[in-house]
Amino acid sequence: MRACTLTASLCVIAFAFGIAALLAGCRSLPPSKPESQWTVEEARGAKIYQLKCARCHYPTTTRGLHGPGLQALTKVKAMPSGAPPNDERLMQVILRGRLEMPGTPLDEGQLSVLLAYLHTL
Repeated sequence: MRACTLTASLCVIAFAFGIAALLAGCRSLPPSKPESQWTVEEARGAKIYQLKCARCHYPTTTRGLHGPGLQALTKVKAMPSGAPPNDERLMQVILRGRLEMPGTPLDEGQLSVLLAYLHTL
C-alpha cells in the first residue's frame, strides 16, 4: 500500500513538472511590427524576404515550413541553432547557409534592408 502511495505521489509530482515546463514553453512572443509602421528600408526588406526567404520560412509564426518560422527572431535569446540572433550571425546564416539551408547571394544593400525587415518580425 505504501509503495502505491509513493508511486502515485511521484506521478503527481512528475505531472506537475510537465505542466510547468509546458506552460513555460508556451510564452507568447512579441508581435511583429505592423506593416503600416514600416520604414521604407523595412518595406524594401519585406520584398527581398518574399523573393528569397518566404518559400521556406513563415515570417509571423514560429511554425516551420521547410525551415523554422521567424516570428520574433531578433527578439529571442537564441535561434533554433542555439546561436544568438545578432545581425552578424544572421548575415552569416543568410549568406552562407546552415545545414539544409543554402546560402542566399545578396548584395550589401539587399542584405541591409532584409535585416531591417527581420527586426520587424
